[in-house]
Amino acid sequence: MIHPWHDVTPATENGELPREFKALIEIPRGSNLKFELDKGSGLLKLDRVLSSAVYYPANYGFIPQTLAEDDDPLDVLVYCTEDIPPMTLCNARAVGLMSMVDHGDPDHKIIAVLKEDPIYNEFKGASNFPTHIFKLLRRFFNDYKALEGKEVQVDEILPAEAAHAIIEDSLARYYKARQTGKIKGLVS
Repeated sequence: MIHPWHDVTPATENGELPREFKALIEIPRGSNLKFELDKGSGLLKLDRVLSSAVYYPANYGFIPQTLAEDDDPLDVLVYCTEDIPPMTLCNARAVGLMSMVDHGDPDHKIIAVLKEDPIYNEFKGASNFPTHIFKLLRRFFNDYKALEGKEVQVDEILPAEAAHAIIEDSLARYYKARQTGKIKGLVS
């Protein structure tokens, strides 16, 4: 069985990392179910039902073979006109970065567009998006854990270049951790 975190190459066929990459979707846009990758098995597990009256404003997943500062694969929000089913691999392009603090730790979210979506593919950077889209995004992340008594701090949306640096850092962190046997789900 292929492990979606470890066995999927993050580079797209015609794109160049870190600008373009493969994203594995865990949660479709509009869901209030929090799915996440079970690191050991590579299967998708239901983490929880969101306790607030909110839903994911974009398709949510991760970039394979990355390791973020929270020891999880690097999160990505993929904007497109359709809801993408869980466990779907898609080609994405970074357009921005949303950084937040969750449980006192940095938690970066790459903002991307689906390359195959003729509408969203025209957005070259976060500054091309209607302002209200990112108001919704920031509000979602500020509120989605509020009724659980957990506080999250969301920063402003940064340009694609900031996302590229975070992607490169997460790719390098994954490579180093994998080489030293510090990644869950890999056979030693």
